[in-house]
Amino acid sequence: MIRSFILNNYLGREFLKITLITSLIFFALGCILNLFEEINFFKDYEVGINLPIIMTILFVPSLLYNMFPFVILISGIWFFLKIKKTDEIIALKISGLSNISVIIIPGILSVILGVIFITAYNPISSILVKKYETIKGSYEQDQEYLAAITVNGIWIKEKILDKSNLIRAVKLENNNLLGVSIYQFDDKNNFIQRIEGKSADISSLVWEINDATIIDKNGIVTSDDIKSFSYVSLYDVKKLKSLYSNLDTISFWNLDNEIEIVENRGYSSNEMKAKFQQYLSFPTFLLSMVLLSAVFTLGIGFRENNWIYTFLAIISSVLIFYFVRFSAALGKTGKLPIEMSVWMPILIILIFSVVGLIHANQK
Repeated sequence: MIRSFILNNYLGREFLKITLITSLIFFALGCILNLFEEINFFKDYEVGINLPIIMTILFVPSLLYNMFPFVILISGIWFFLKIKKTDEIIALKISGLSNISVIIIPGILSVILGVIFITAYNPISSILVKKYETIKGSYEQDQEYLAAITVNGIWIKEKILDKSNLIRAVKLENNNLLGVSIYQFDDKNNFIQRIEGKSADISSLVWEINDATIIDKNGIVTSDDIKSFSYVSLYDVKKLKSLYSNLDTISFWNLDNEIEIVENRGYSSNEMKAKFQQYLSFPTFLLSMVLLSAVFTLGIGFRENNWIYTFLAIISSVLIFYFVRFSAALGKTGKLPIEMSVWMPILIILIFSVVGLIHANQK
């Protein structure tokens, strides 16, 4: 029992040390690449180097979270390759441990890390990336249109010719915005007039506003009870339904509430539901990466050839990334159930890895 505890403790410490080193490498690479991007973005502003550095620090933790399954894959390959090439695996087998026994500790730790990332790390990274978007958005002065969903309704900002329009609606129902208010400003941001409507058909870019009322800048009603008023917009119902904020700004703990808000406004919540399932599946995803790394190292024998393992890690990461993204896209577009689109690629990797490990354990 004591010997087993010592061996498990050693395996756990080695795996966590390698995972930490790999994470720091990914973090450093992310900082370098993102810093160049931020410098390029702020090149027309007199902000110095401090702001791009701060922006990078705010953004990279979220990037590391999204890349962490591949951090675990590379860490697993590194870990198993280390104990294999130093013949520690032979010593462990002599001590009575099989290949499966050696994999159990990294597998358990990967699941624990997954839970920690979702429950503790993700809320922090979401706050940082939200701050990142707020700061960056304040510098996008030439942004002429945007749309957002809040607890106060649906908000749209757009600029058409020499007018800026701010639109608020209570909710979206089928092809209609309900409770529409359109505030119009001139090119110097001076208020011109307000258009109120019971509803607006936005099935095309030419909106048909029903029961419209036009109120001038002094609050005087200039036109009342207009049965149908045409308004040309940059948005129709398809474009409006496809707009989502960066979901990385929403933490695991707040996502369920955000889904309710979006659904109450008449929007599709498929993308948010897919994100929620990705959070739930994250520990299992990490476990599948550990098992896959074990298949590559313990189940396949490429002696003393680190380049082959490096090639396997890169190719596997790319294929898994696009496989997961493709499956998630099928769920968001309704081609597959949301749960299936998220869990299916992970379960396929898991089953493949388990079969490979059963074969490896017989060696």
